[in-house]
Amino acid sequence: MNDEGRFGQYGGSYIPEILYSSQQQLLKAYRDAMNDAAFIQLVKSEMQTFSGRPTPLTYCANLTKMLGGAQIYLKREDLNHSGAHKMNNVIGQGLLAKRMGKTRIIAETGAGQHGVASAIVAARLGLECTVYMGAHDIERQYPNVFWMKQLGATVVPVTTGAATLKDALDEALRDWSSSYEDTYYLIGTSCGCAPYPEMVAGFQSVIGEEVKEQSTQQFGKYPDRIYACVGGGSNACGIFLPFVGSDAELIGVEAGGRSDAPGDHAMRFHTDQARFGIAQGFATKFLQDEEGQLQPTHSISAGLDYVGVSPILADLEEQGKVRMTSASDIEVMEAFKLLTRHEGVIPALESAHAVAGGLREAAGMSPDQHIVISISGRGDKDIFNIAKALDDEPFTEFLQTYLKEESV
Repeated sequence: MNDEGRFGQYGGSYIPEILYSSQQQLLKAYRDAMNDAAFIQLVKSEMQTFSGRPTPLTYCANLTKMLGGAQIYLKREDLNHSGAHKMNNVIGQGLLAKRMGKTRIIAETGAGQHGVASAIVAARLGLECTVYMGAHDIERQYPNVFWMKQLGATVVPVTTGAATLKDALDEALRDWSSSYEDTYYLIGTSCGCAPYPEMVAGFQSVIGEEVKEQSTQQFGKYPDRIYACVGGGSNACGIFLPFVGSDAELIGVEAGGRSDAPGDHAMRFHTDQARFGIAQGFATKFLQDEEGQLQPTHSISAGLDYVGVSPILADLEEQGKVRMTSASDIEVMEAFKLLTRHEGVIPALESAHAVAGGLREAAGMSPDQHIVISISGRGDKDIFNIAKALDDEPFTEFLQTYLKEESV
């Protein structure tokens, strides 16, 4: 990255003039904090004593034997406090907001995990919290909405556009532009204007740093391949960046959705529907039509249907340092069932994309090779979507019976 927050041709800051002074204030505060050993130690301490790091690297003996290929390991971010990797970033940014004297944080969220993590940190630090979430995502991720509210956050439904993550981000930016004097915008993924991509990826890099140490201890070397799902890209940046320049191959798995038709997926690579663009404060690959309008997206997972991608990952892919692939909704559900039934690990649907990509390739590798799959979150939040996808009639009947009994 250069001093302007650019990663090759991607990144930068394309923001309204009204936000310029606030963005510069944030940039200076972040640089100062990263040069303060006491602040860095405070972040590490909170990650360990509050969030529960380090998370384990778990060997999948059953799936390894079943597939007969590479040795399969999981990086267990689902065991992080709040059930996802999101806590790594919100701890860092929450402490930065407190250091800057802000009294309120705002956040955008898709699957709701970033919203829950933001609400948790706000409660811990005594900050007011407002979370913007697409109305469509609220419907399919309501358990997370419930917990945000219990934690004291105000959840604002966004009904514009497709009512998903892109639209929630737009609304959060509008809020920030009118409230920046006392408000900190806590972005959940490695996108947006500088320094957000660098900052989020930096706080998330604890994932990859732990994998370096754990893989060396457990099987004597770095992994041959590392897989992570890619929406905005925070968990992928977190596990990939410490390995850039090593012999480990880094594979991102996007949301292949229902098909490769426009609006049926969220693939920003290897499709003629994605091209260079500038939106929401930064430059990257966006799904666009021929007139440059951002396209609708789809994924079985609410956290992977963002229309753009981290400028860091766009640049790394362009340099050939990260390989991008995808997994369809059907493949994701099959991978979810395999991991759940044979290893007792219930992944989030986002993470199941990485599982699908990893298992698909592991079978063709040799037994002396090792892969690590990032389990970026747990599947509790997806119970309604999973039950629907599996056509689980007893679960539907239970809900209907429960609601009927409660209304009497």
